[in-house]
This record gives sequence, structure tokens and C-alpha cells, in this order.
Amino acid sequence: MNPKFPRIALLLVLSAPMLHGCLLAVGGAAVVVGSEVAHDRRDTTTQLSDHTIAFNASDAIDKDHDLVANDNYVKVVAFNGTLLLCGEVHTAELKQRAAAKVANLEGVVRVVNEINVVDEPQGFWRRREDNAMSARVKAALLDVTDLPGFDPTRVNVTAVHGVIYLMGLVSHEEADASVEVVRNISGVDKVVKVFEYSEPAA
Repeated sequence: MNPKFPRIALLLVLSAPMLHGCLLAVGGAAVVVGSEVAHDRRDTTTQLSDHTIAFNASDAIDKDHDLVANDNYVKVVAFNGTLLLCGEVHTAELKQRAAAKVANLEGVVRVVNEINVVDEPQGFWRRREDNAMSARVKAALLDVTDLPGFDPTRVNVTAVHGVIYLMGLVSHEEADASVEVVRNISGVDKVVKVFEYSEPAA
């Protein structure tokens, strides 16, 4: 046996809680790890498909020099075959090009193109702030304690320049409770729902 194997195995065990819903490649196989997966309302096949969609979409966009140059950036989030594009680019043509790059990828059911067209994309440091805002929103959702069965890990949060995009398979009551919490967080300018619902509207 390779003497390094026990050390590698230990590192994987210790890092698993930090990976949440990410894909972890072990021995050539893709494995979904983390508590979020166990609570997800999607089946495992759909979760793996969404990870593949997001990876392929990011790869397609990254290969287009114009979409990643001059502080342009496009965030990609996939859920249940819905592909959310957000971020900032210089022109409307680039916004449409990003959508065209991913619309026909295998597994994509629909594309929600929320990319902002701005004169000056905010660049690296703004993205760091967006990541911090996403973390604040996720923490705030833990305060939804008066809704029986509510699981904040079922709400996917993406932040771009004060706009919060919420995805997930939730009830209408869960969606409303999430939006109410998020819209009252300092620094949030707008909340965009990209939810799918677990029951028909009343």
C-alpha cells in the first residue's frame, strides 16, 4: 500500500465538513459530500447533473476571452436544470453571448440571464465583498426559526453588487420567509427569486 494513503484519507475526512455540496474526486469517481446534500430535496442524480452543468457552463464561459477580460465576470449557478447567470459585463452583446454559450449544454432546462451591463465592472475586490455578503445572508437565514421544518441549506444564495439571488426547491411559505429576512439585511439592495416550488400556489 502506498504509505501516503492514510495521510490522504485523513485529509479527506477532515476536509469533508468544509466542502458542503461540492464534488470531490476520489479514485476517479465523483462523490457528493456534506450535510447540505443529505437535506437537499433533489435526488442524487439531479444534484450530480447540476454540478456537471455548472462546471461545463463555467468552462464554456472561461474559454471566451472577452467574457473574462477587462474585469468582466460571470457567475454560474445550476439548480434542477435551471442555470442562473449573474455578474457584470461591459456590453449587452457580451451578456447575450454568455447565455448563448450555455443554452444548449446537456441538462440545461432554462437559462435565467441576470448579468448586469455596466460601464465599469467592479473587479476582484468587489467580488470578495460579494462572497462576504453571501456568507452574511446564509447566516441570517439561520434565524428563520418560526417555520416548522425550514432548512436554510435548501436555499442557494448568490450575491452580486448588492443584489441577492435565491434558488432552491422550497414551499411558497419558505420562499416568503427567506425573502423577508434577506431584504432586511444591511447592504442588500434587491432580492431576486429564482426558486422552484414544492407545491402549487394557493
